Amino acid sequence: MTYCVGLRLDHGLVFMSDTRTNAGVDNISTFRKMTSWEKPGERVVTLMTAGNLATTQAVISLLDERMKAAADRSSTIYEAPSMFQVARLVGQTLREVIADNVDSGMRGDTTFNATILLGGQIKGSEPRLFLIYPEGNFIEASADNPYFQIGETKYGRPILVRAFDPSMSFEQAVKLLLVSFDSTIKANLGVDLPLDLQVYSTDSFKLGNTSRIERTDPYFETISNGWGNALKLAFDSLPDFSFSDD
Repeated sequence: MTYCVGLRLDHGLVFMSDTRTNAGVDNISTFRKMTSWEKPGERVVTLMTAGNLATTQAVISLLDERMKAAADRSSTIYEAPSMFQVARLVGQTLREVIADNVDSGMRGDTTFNATILLGGQIKGSEPRLFLIYPEGNFIEASADNPYFQIGETKYGRPILVRAFDPSMSFEQAVKLLLVSFDSTIKANLGVDLPLDLQVYSTDSFKLGNTSRIERTDPYFETISNGWGNALKLAFDSLPDFSFSDD
C-alpha cells in the first residue's frame, strides 16, 4: 500500500510520499516513490506513484531512457512545451506499460495498475498538479480541488478537508501533511515512515527543500504526540451524550 499527497498552494507545490511496499505482513520493503527532474531556470517536474511496484518502476525507467534516446526531443519530460504535455506523456507511458503486462490489452483494474501524481512548472506558465489514472487519462488540480491523494487516502483526508488553505505557508503545509500521514500510519500497516518531502516555490525553477523524515525525527514525534493529545482534549471537551428517559 502507499500514501502520497500533492498540494497546490498560492505560492508553490508541496509533495509528500511514504516509502512502504509490501506483499504481506512478513514481506515489507522500503522504496522511494517520488522522482524529480530539473532543468534549472527552465523547469521542475515531480512525480509520485502508487500501485504495482514493477509497473511504476518501468514507467520511470522508460521516461528516463527516452530522454536520452528520443529522436523527437519535444516528446520527453525535459523538452515538452507544457505541463499538460508532460502529463500526456506520462499517461501514455503508464498505459503502455500496463498494456504490455496483460494478456488482452490495457485494463485499469488489473493487478498491474498504478496511479500517478504529477506536478511542476515549466517557464511561461503557472505551477500545475495532475492526477493520472491507470488508463492514461488525467485531471488537473484547481481552486475547487487544490490537492490530490493517491493510495490509502481515507484516513488522512479528514484533516486536509478541514484545515487546508491555499494561502498557508510551506511550513504550515508540511505540518498539515505530517498530521495526515500520522493518521494514516496509525490506521494502516501498509503505510509507514520514512516519508519523502519536496517543496517547490513558484517561479524558482529549481528543486526546493527535499528531505526524508525518518521514524526517529523529533519534529514528527512532536506532531504525532501533540495531535493525539489535542484530539483527546477536544473529545473530552465535547458534551456527553444524554439518554432520554423512557
